Parts: sequence; C-alpha cells; structure tokens
Amino acid sequence: MLGPLPPETEQRSLRPLYELKTEVAEDRHEVEALYDTCFAPGREALSSYRLRDGVPPVAGLSLIARDAQGVLGGAIRYWPVQISAAAALLLGPVAVHPTRQGEGLGAMLIKVSLDHALDLGWERVMLVGDAPYYGRFGFARLVQVSMPPPTNPERVLGRALRAGAWDGIKGDVMRAVD
Repeated sequence: MLGPLPPETEQRSLRPLYELKTEVAEDRHEVEALYDTCFAPGREALSSYRLRDGVPPVAGLSLIARDAQGVLGGAIRYWPVQISAAAALLLGPVAVHPTRQGEGLGAMLIKVSLDHALDLGWERVMLVGDAPYYGRFGFARLVQVSMPPPTNPERVLGRALRAGAWDGIKGDVMRAVD
C-alpha cells in the first residue's frame, strides 16, 4: 500500500473517496474486467500488448483505486521496455470505471504513479496515447522512438522523470531483457 496522498496533491477532494493500493494477484481478474469494460474488444491485439506478453508489470507501480466500500474505481499499470540499451517504463493501460469518469481519478492515478516511479529510480516513461490528454502530465511526442507497427507514430509519447532522460534515446521499443 502506498499510504496517504501527499498534501500537495491537487486531487484533495478525492482523498476521502479513494484509497490507492498496489495491485496484488487477487486484484487481477477484477482489474482485467475493468479494462474490458473501458476499452474496445480486441485491446490485447494492440502492438503495446506484444511488449507485455510474458513480462510481469513493474513491481509496486501497478496501482488500483478503491472507494470506501471497496469498489474498484480505477487502475494503472507499468511495464519495463528497452529502447536500444536504455530502460524505460511503458505506461498503460490506465482506466477509470465509466461511472467514475470525470472525477479526476485518472489524473490522480497518473500523477501519483509517476512520482512513485521516480522514487523507485526510473528515469523515463513512455506510452501510446492522445497528446492533448497526456500533455498535461508532461508527455510529448517521441520523434525518434518507434513502437512496433501498426502504432501511429503521432501517439508515441514520453516524459522524462529526470531532466534530460530522453536526450539521445532513439530506436525501436523492445521487450525488456533480463
């Protein structure tokens, strides 16, 4: 469990409503059901899933948000990937139950997990998503980084958790190697 949210968190009104916890094995089926609810059928056919196949999510960064009654409201996962010799996090999926959307829960999951990723020593994060939405969290297009096809290159975004962490990083995104 991550504990209480820091006082500087913008989502102050969400504090009494949701408790963030690290996802554990017992949560898996419920989280997968949430992803099935929030995303189109065939989501696992996306190229980003090929980078996740057989690779466990990064320990401690897959978070869930439950309300006071224990109902799952949202979830976020991160996966290790490589670009050349550089390690990076692949954010996704992040989902908020349709009945909870518009409350700021997705933003809270993203902000808290990015802070936690930095605390764990990660330097860079990437994702495939909408620049207008993720831009507010500091993500920008990664021009010299390529996801496996058929990913739209305009949707390949990254954020440096440490200044300059994406400088000079270019190439194809690959599954993380041990």
